[in-house]
Amino acid sequence: MIRPRESRELRLTASLIDATPAASVAWAQDVFGNAVATARFAEEAEQLTIVGNHEVELSAPAWPVFNIAAYALQFPFLYSRDEWTDLGGFLLQQYLDDGGQLATWARGFVMGPATDTLSLLKDLSAGVSAQIGYQSREVEGTQSPIETLKRRLGSCRDVALLFIEAARSLGFGARIVSGYLHSPNPTNSSGAGSTHAWAEVFLPGAGWITFDPTNRSLGGANLIPVAVARDIHQVVPVSGGYIGSADAFDGMTVDVSVQSIHDEAGPSSPTPQL
Repeated sequence: MIRPRESRELRLTASLIDATPAASVAWAQDVFGNAVATARFAEEAEQLTIVGNHEVELSAPAWPVFNIAAYALQFPFLYSRDEWTDLGGFLLQQYLDDGGQLATWARGFVMGPATDTLSLLKDLSAGVSAQIGYQSREVEGTQSPIETLKRRLGSCRDVALLFIEAARSLGFGARIVSGYLHSPNPTNSSGAGSTHAWAEVFLPGAGWITFDPTNRSLGGANLIPVAVARDIHQVVPVSGGYIGSADAFDGMTVDVSVQSIHDEAGPSSPTPQL
């Protein structure tokens, strides 16, 4: 899953995925609507290389305004029966919270019996960013939210997962997003140069709202989504198996380069490369 996910804010204008050795590629959409490529290889090789070149037009505003339904403006609120049914697993915490430690921590951001909903979520995102230090981790796997709370350190995927599970503990429908980060000023952004992870929360009227607690940002500006899912293990960019000796796997490297194409006839377009 390395092909950008199109939406009303992102249009994919060109896309090419190449593999060495050559592969037969079949495309499908998973249960979340993500584009999934299955590659099968007919020959042996010492090394596998997958290269994706994509050109997109990203129109997400830097300062978004959300048209939240009147009944959801203040927290707590109730999703409609249809929303509750369709959100399904996005409402359910996926990790154990023995003793309600995470839920108690999340409730600390609720300012009163009637709290502005968007302000609560913004405070939660800012709180995650303020309390959890960023740590780039190339090792496989993701920390549980409780582990991230205890360590006070985490990668973008750890931080996003903590925010999502905290939001779910408050009754919000939330999902994980994997993709690429366009960072005009890399010194002020965490997660550039590799795949990036963030969160989306569903609010009636506004729909799915993007939160990137790693960089304290709201909205989809500079974020290029690839896949959305209920849990982080469902958005692994590259996964699969091989036939060979058990110790044949030597290692893996990932490099993501996102550049803006300045066009006098229109706005700049970020172009991610994996």
